Amino acid sequence: MPLSGIRVVDLTRILAGPFCTMLLADMGAEVVKIETPGQGDPLRGQGVIRDGLSWYFAAFNRNKKSLTLNLRAAEGRAALARLIAKSDVLVENYRPGVLAAMGLDDSRLKALNPGLVTCSLSGFGDSGPYRDRPSFDFIAQAMSGFMSVTGVADGPPLRAGPPIADLVAGLYGAIGICASLVRKGRTGAGDRVGASLNNGMISLLGFLAANHLATGEEPARTGNDHAIVSPYGMFRTADGEVALAPSQEQSYQRLVDALAMPELRADPRFATNDLRVRNRAAMNAAIEARLAGATTEHWIELLNAAGVPCGRIMSLSEVFADPQVIAQEMVVTQHQPGHGDVKMLGFPIKFADAPCRLRRPAPEIGGDTEAVLSELGYGADEIARLREVGVV
Repeated sequence: MPLSGIRVVDLTRILAGPFCTMLLADMGAEVVKIETPGQGDPLRGQGVIRDGLSWYFAAFNRNKKSLTLNLRAAEGRAALARLIAKSDVLVENYRPGVLAAMGLDDSRLKALNPGLVTCSLSGFGDSGPYRDRPSFDFIAQAMSGFMSVTGVADGPPLRAGPPIADLVAGLYGAIGICASLVRKGRTGAGDRVGASLNNGMISLLGFLAANHLATGEEPARTGNDHAIVSPYGMFRTADGEVALAPSQEQSYQRLVDALAMPELRADPRFATNDLRVRNRAAMNAAIEARLAGATTEHWIELLNAAGVPCGRIMSLSEVFADPQVIAQEMVVTQHQPGHGDVKMLGFPIKFADAPCRLRRPAPEIGGDTEAVLSELGYGADEIARLREVGVV
């Protein structure tokens, strides 16, 4: 697999960090998740619990091992240092400075392992006036400007439903780690990768940011309409809605032909995209009047055949029953010993020769402690003593 032979020390919990390390594990890395004895990742107790197992936790911690360590104890930190010395990557999502307070600042990490790639996931990054602030997905969506451009014009700012700030930060972390591992292959040197919820969300502002930086103007919320393209959005049909996205002139002309509406070409209000944006209400009304004459399914079949991007607004039940989603294996099933089968999201990255795969179920808390410590050179008596004193 792409990351076979790479060992990752995972000091993360909740979502951004575990998502990052899950991506690495899915691509073949050996991920050793460090958890507090008797407590573990708080995600173990969140979401839907079935037969004593959080499916939320199971979905984001598949393919990993679990080692319990009390990092407040000197012996726990010593075991962690030994593990770091024999690993390729360290991922942590403490607030800036916490790792250094544990005795693992950059100089110590470099002394332990000159080739180590360290990834720090945080709310705001490791510098600036907000570096020590706590943050979660909702805060990042709010403070990045993302919410200010999401929603309808006369409504309040809205957050995206999924925890997109956590997921994007984890994704950027994984990309940075993979890039640093490539560099390490050339130079032998490790690096420190930083990704934050706030920066990640700002990076997604796309053309809205580009236009604002060019003009200084605040973009308006446009709901399902596109801020700089028309027609584009959700349109009513005889029995529901259809999403249309003819984002380029060629696609728009195909839409006009497919709808058999040559009068749109003759109307000077709609001669260019800029004019169509200015006259969006009239444009949308004309298209909806035509779409009202047939069902959503009719229009989707006709428009797709004409090369016009379109689709239905689908519920999750419909998504996971969709033949395209099934064909792409975007739901997979992992057997969790003692808990039965767990369905979870599949792998969005498809490798032809070395595909991502399920290799291990989500670990029981501390389920790999003895195996990992033994590999690090701890004897059976040492491990038993560490258990007795609560270090593991």
